[in-house]
Amino acid sequence: MPRKSARNTRGRIISAAWKLFYEQGYEDTTVEDIVFESETSKGSFYHYFDGKDALLGTLAYVFDEKYEQLMEVMDPAMGAMDKLIYLNHELFAMIDGGVSMDLLARLLSTQLLARGEKHLLDRNRYYFKLLRQIVSAGQEAGELRRDRTVNDIVKAYALWERALLYDWCLCGGDYSLVSYTDSVTPMFLESYRAPN
Repeated sequence: MPRKSARNTRGRIISAAWKLFYEQGYEDTTVEDIVFESETSKGSFYHYFDGKDALLGTLAYVFDEKYEQLMEVMDPAMGAMDKLIYLNHELFAMIDGGVSMDLLARLLSTQLLARGEKHLLDRNRYYFKLLRQIVSAGQEAGELRRDRTVNDIVKAYALWERALLYDWCLCGGDYSLVSYTDSVTPMFLESYRAPN
């Protein structure tokens, strides 16, 4: 029970922080604001995080939370390709409408400079477990090619998504992330479709 409570406290802090980062901006959000919004204490905050900057790496946690929600509503009868396209669309719609480009750019840059933990590449994330499950099922159903391993396809897909996010930030968001990914992700995934 204490582990679940700890996860809930950490999760509340993260959710509150990202809500405030989006509404007020990163610079204008204080630790006190986060503590108040999350209905926790300063002691709890500093138990989990060294400071506000430490929260930048938690965007991956926010993404994983979104994937868990999507899995609850996604039609299990969908094929692997459709599931991947759906998840990509929904996550990028969340980013486009709920994560500031400045914060996303900060996250990507911290991951480039990080010497230790690289949250976006953590293979234990729900994201990677979910992708492995979808790709594996797609191969078993004969929908996805089998001359590539599950891990090869998952790595390529994750790299594809990071590239889209990086380019969108690099271009200053001068195009719709969702519209663009909706048009190009199906073409990318075609290269992994099993031959007829």
